[in-house]
Amino acid sequence: MAGQIAHVIFDLDGTLADTGADLAASVNHVLETFGLDPLDPSIVHRYVGDGARVLVERSVGIARRDLWDRGVDMFLAFYRQHLLDRTRLYDGVGELLAALARAGVSASVLTNKPEDLSRGILEALGVLGAFVDVVGGDTLPVRKPDPRGVLRLLRLTDTPVGEALIVGDSPVDSATARASQVPFCGVSWGFNPEGLAAEGVPIVGSAEGLKRVILGDDRIWI
Repeated sequence: MAGQIAHVIFDLDGTLADTGADLAASVNHVLETFGLDPLDPSIVHRYVGDGARVLVERSVGIARRDLWDRGVDMFLAFYRQHLLDRTRLYDGVGELLAALARAGVSASVLTNKPEDLSRGILEALGVLGAFVDVVGGDTLPVRKPDPRGVLRLLRLTDTPVGEALIVGDSPVDSATARASQVPFCGVSWGFNPEGLAAEGVPIVGSAEGLKRVILGDDRIWI
């Protein structure tokens, strides 16, 4: 597949699946338990991308850092019970994954969400089998934007970095691509399209558009 994309590494939250409502509900459970005002979901969504601990720290605030450890434990316990209340695949994602499989393009997931939660979501949504592997925020000693998760996934399919593509919805994902020297394509339907737009990276607006980028002639990435 010289010159073609052989392996696509997807982010999870805000890229494959709309997990925003369940994440916001879990964060606000923590805040309300601490007697704090809940956050608008749109604010919580902007805090997503660096893992559960950073999400809770940003939501609780640095002035209440003494609550962070308890908050993370509380968040994870609640979120595990409400992982799939309103989470769903974004429109066209299932069809995109099926098209990649038919074309012989490998797919994997690299996320800062814990691996077991990530696999649970993907399995419940019926797409876990579409991926050669899932690397979560606790799979390795490091997490995005460190490139080691990318390199581990590409070794599974013996794919050179020049024949891979990272797809995500936040600057964490684009930073991961730069660190690993893998081309990047952003998506506009996720949690931080403004952050990607500010970086000037290529962005697509639909799963169908992403399919054309990967399989067709719309080679817009950097």
